[in-house]
Amino acid sequence: QQSNLTSYGITAVVIITLEASAGMWINAFLVCVLCMSWLKNKTLNSNEKILLLLGCSRFWHLCTSWVYSFFSTIYPNYFFVHPVFQLVSSVQSLFNCSDLWVSASLCVLYCVKIANFRNSFFIYLKVKIDRMVPWLLFGSVLFSLVISIIVYNITDTALCKNLNSTCQRCIWKANIRTEDHFFPIFIIAAFVTVSSFIAVIISALLLLFSLWRHKRNMQTNSMKDLSVDAHIRAMKSILSFFIIYSTNFIFVILTLIYSMTDPIHALFLFSVFLYAFPGFHSLILIFSNPKLEKTMLRILQCVKCKVCMR
Repeated sequence: QQSNLTSYGITAVVIITLEASAGMWINAFLVCVLCMSWLKNKTLNSNEKILLLLGCSRFWHLCTSWVYSFFSTIYPNYFFVHPVFQLVSSVQSLFNCSDLWVSASLCVLYCVKIANFRNSFFIYLKVKIDRMVPWLLFGSVLFSLVISIIVYNITDTALCKNLNSTCQRCIWKANIRTEDHFFPIFIIAAFVTVSSFIAVIISALLLLFSLWRHKRNMQTNSMKDLSVDAHIRAMKSILSFFIIYSTNFIFVILTLIYSMTDPIHALFLFSVFLYAFPGFHSLILIFSNPKLEKTMLRILQCVKCKVCMR
């Protein structure tokens, strides 16, 4: 049993390492291109500001998640000690929440920028959205920081109550019931996931309704309008968001449910997708942006040429 467990743990770490490395490379590319554009043009538009923060959040989220998985599997006696476990869990929550809320903010930006509604509040948002984006991003990071502090306090309180005098620092030796002490963390994780998912759904529905109404008006007036193309491009992006977020939402909820019963094989299968989500979604964002896509293809061509020369 010990040999099987070790082999299974090594396999899980290898797969997660490959996924995390690919995701970190993709998001590092996204951040580097946007930073170079920022230095060159001295400014970034609202879309690029969100993508920059999203790339940073996902890079560090994958990094801390990999650290969590690697050390908890390979070196648990060095990882599950006070206060290393609490700190890593808190930082992981910080970047995970920031990732989800910033990506949801990107969907809201697409909806406000592209959709056409005559509602006075919506018109106000359309005029002020560029000024609101920095505050929206600041609020996302601030709320993520608050949640990470709450996660640290809950984890630290639960562990301090269960560590006895024989294992004052070795958390992995303590007998702690997950459903009794860490249930508030599950509630927080579900809240963050559901709130960002609702923002994506509302943005997709509003943009779809705007596109349908706009096409109907065009057919009635026998007119052609270039904004239909903008609607369709934004709709494709948000639909990709919606499909990926729906799948991610299902796996997050399943992970929260199964983590209480601790079936390690099921949790590993869920983790495989959750680690692939940040990199895969960022790759879609890159190929949906002409500037990022052009830079990515140029780099891939250079790499291909160097490989062929070897």
